[in-house]
Amino acid sequence: MPGKDAMTVKLLDLIPQYESIRDEIRAAIDEVCASQQFILGAKVVEFEEAVARSCGTAHAVGVASGSDAILIALMALGIGEGDEVITTPYTFFSTVSSITRLGAKPVFADIDPRTYNIDPRLLAGAITPKTRAIVVVHLFGQTAEMDPMLEAAGKAGIPVVEDACQSIGARYRGRPAGSIGAAGCLSFFPSKNLGGFGDGGMIVTGDSELAGAARMLRVHGSRVKYYHEAVGINSRLDSLQAAVLLVKMRHLESWHEARRRNAAFYDEALSKIKGVTIPRVEQYNRSVYNQYVIRVKERDALMSFLQKSGIGCEVYYPVPLHLQKCFSSLGRREGDFPESEAAARETLALPVYPELSAMQKEYVAAKIGEFMERPA
Repeated sequence: MPGKDAMTVKLLDLIPQYESIRDEIRAAIDEVCASQQFILGAKVVEFEEAVARSCGTAHAVGVASGSDAILIALMALGIGEGDEVITTPYTFFSTVSSITRLGAKPVFADIDPRTYNIDPRLLAGAITPKTRAIVVVHLFGQTAEMDPMLEAAGKAGIPVVEDACQSIGARYRGRPAGSIGAAGCLSFFPSKNLGGFGDGGMIVTGDSELAGAARMLRVHGSRVKYYHEAVGINSRLDSLQAAVLLVKMRHLESWHEARRRNAAFYDEALSKIKGVTIPRVEQYNRSVYNQYVIRVKERDALMSFLQKSGIGCEVYYPVPLHLQKCFSSLGRREGDFPESEAAARETLALPVYPELSAMQKEYVAAKIGEFMERPA
């Protein structure tokens, strides 16, 4: 239990956000309830159009989750049995499970240890004649270095899919995350910067053919009811989620700015503490800090100390995907991707949500300093 002088700082507290927009949310939900249209429908179309404008794409296709967004994007690109898809081993599970569910083989390229995104210098060496796509993850709210990866992909004639599930609103050299490759995939899981009241996801793209295929695949492969041209899946965004998310979109930019202010505070405070590595954001990037992730050698001990001090923190991600039991058939072993493995051992996410108070941020920084500066 925390000591007498301690305070509680949750890793993420969504209650203050809800309280600030409660009336808007309730009105939006009541509107959907009055219409009795709960699956797809006008609210979903309105939300799709709003997301497309925000991401700078011609099309947006609402689906049931961010995981399904990746899966359907790959399906729409024709990825299937025997194909290879390059991605990172340091990411959330669904980035890779979406590949394997289609019978394709994930081929991993290690990360840049400074940004935790895929290292573009390693990409060309991973491309083979069987490569059919690259899934680039924009981790923790910062885009990966896209230009060299797009160049390598272009030479090989393969599409790039952006897993932007943690990065709506982020920018790479002025370009919105999700708008840079053939398709971008978004998640509206409640913990995301733009989070719903349940699961939800979106595919954004400038390709009308790909968008049409995604719309068909999300409703069992049907463009006309009861007539199926492909074996799709049931993955439809519901109207209640769209209504809630439309309300939240009006506030999203101010929430991003608050996260950046909180991150700037941490950068200043934690950079003075020996042994703590703060996040590196490339100068051409605009991060939205879905997570604020520090790096320390004694990560597990620090995490335990912070939790006992009442501070929420979490490891993203403790086991790289090439070492997960379910992917053992890929034949990968410890040591194959050393930067991903080191990040899994040393990184820790801190509270960075918009409503953090100055006292809470100061408390988090002080406790990290207390731990790191303790006598050996």
